[in-house]
Amino acid sequence: MYSFRMLKVLVVDDQPAVCAALEVLFDLNGMETLTARTPEEALALVRSEDIGVVVQDMNFHRDATSGEEGEALLRAIRELDPELPVLLMTAFQSLESAVRLVKSGASDYIAKPWNDDKLVATVKNLVRLRELAQENLRWRASTSRARVELSRTHQLGGLIYESTAMHEVVTLAVKVAPSEAAVLITGPNGSGKERLAQIVQMNSRRRDKPFVKVNAGGLPDELLEAELFGAEAGAYTGAKKLRIGRFEEADGGTLFLDEIGNLSTAGQMKLLRVLQTGEFQRLGSNITRKTDVRLISATNADLPRAIAQGTFREDLYFRLNVIELSVPPLRHRADDILPLAEHVLYRHAEESKITYALTPDARQALVDYEWPGNVRELENRLQRATLVCQPPTVTAKDLGLPQAGGESIAPPLGSERGAIAARAPAGATSSADPERIEIERVLVESGGVVARAAAMLGVSRQALYRRMDRLGIEIERRPKA
Repeated sequence: MYSFRMLKVLVVDDQPAVCAALEVLFDLNGMETLTARTPEEALALVRSEDIGVVVQDMNFHRDATSGEEGEALLRAIRELDPELPVLLMTAFQSLESAVRLVKSGASDYIAKPWNDDKLVATVKNLVRLRELAQENLRWRASTSRARVELSRTHQLGGLIYESTAMHEVVTLAVKVAPSEAAVLITGPNGSGKERLAQIVQMNSRRRDKPFVKVNAGGLPDELLEAELFGAEAGAYTGAKKLRIGRFEEADGGTLFLDEIGNLSTAGQMKLLRVLQTGEFQRLGSNITRKTDVRLISATNADLPRAIAQGTFREDLYFRLNVIELSVPPLRHRADDILPLAEHVLYRHAEESKITYALTPDARQALVDYEWPGNVRELENRLQRATLVCQPPTVTAKDLGLPQAGGESIAPPLGSERGAIAARAPAGATSSADPERIEIERVLVESGGVVARAAAMLGVSRQALYRRMDRLGIEIERRPKA
């Protein structure tokens, strides 16, 4: 249950009768109301009061009809508080201006004379979304404090992140690190799986022991056994001296097997045998040796699907996956993009002794891009930018990002048919995000139809799309049968 008296409604209109009517209407519906007759009074109240929504006229002089005054006030409110909902009230003459302002940032518009029920519903929903957004900010601040505390009490190896999604993964990693359990790290290429494996190692009891990395998927069968278990001199053509295998090299420490999903069937069998017994033999030797390693593996493959297809052993999967750490793709943790970009530019500045600064258009381009190559692609794009830019500024053009080829999150008018399921991408944010929960609930109730969901929330479709984009909420669209 939300209390609408916590945040106030600010009515801005030069007509005393309009202000009085709206004040009575909102008060009868449990909303505390403030009124202002001029833009200057309105801005002073925005600075000093807890405002949940601004309901403003488009003109503030008797002979004004262009809507320019309302547009100027909207811009000024946006400068003071970019997230404050603004509901425009307009007569017929200013309708075109109101529609244009909604597309550029206003929450919605309502025509004069207004419908009381519709106006109250719209204002209540905007106040509720404002409360949820503020609760979300408090929740994020709490997460930020937890992140700082985690970095103070654990070794994170300089990992750069700010997103809640990544914080949850890192928290789980340091929690399970002191155990001896096998860890499987999943996630797309370039997302930081090896860095997470290093964090597990650095916070384990084996932190001072070897950390040995092997690209398991890149080993052909004829070399796999020698690489993992070693080989005696003369064991195969070209083996002129003793070769120590990776299991033996990692004894007492941690063995990190990357790309485990690409391991051949024969390789899976050999790996399973040593995991079951802790024993192995060097190639060309009949002496059984024992090894004591903590195993961490990583893959970008869908192993349950591979098991169903018969390309990955289920018994090996359960040996590897005692604890799973799932690293979300970079596009699902947008809060990490700019901190990572700044860190990469700082590293380049240290090497080249040249300072680099992202322009606003570059920062926007970084956040808007999908990053199919994840953190690795981000690093490569920024390296390119430092080579082609005119220091100290790095522009969007310097990044060389391809034009967005996919469908915009806000499709053309009338193209919403077939939107049948609301879906949140894995790892986009925590399930505790109150604003996200509310919008997802309404999307589900509306069958994924954004226009219907926007009507239920009492906001414009454009405003709802902007909120969805900020929160990382996607709509799963399917063609009609």
